[in-house]
Amino acid sequence: MSHYVEADYLVINDVFDDALRELQAIVRSQRLQTDKQAHRHSARLRALLG
Repeated sequence: MSHYVEADYLVINDVFDDALRELQAIVRSQRLQTDKQAHRHSARLRALLG
């Protein structure tokens, strides 16, 4: 625990449902990073941007 400041995220598991929602938000945010979304939707972006 003394190295928590080295982590990118801190989820405290006092209430399981809250911690689960926080973990789901972290996973979602990783999936929505610009580089990943740009790769996933490259054709759509090209069409939109001309």
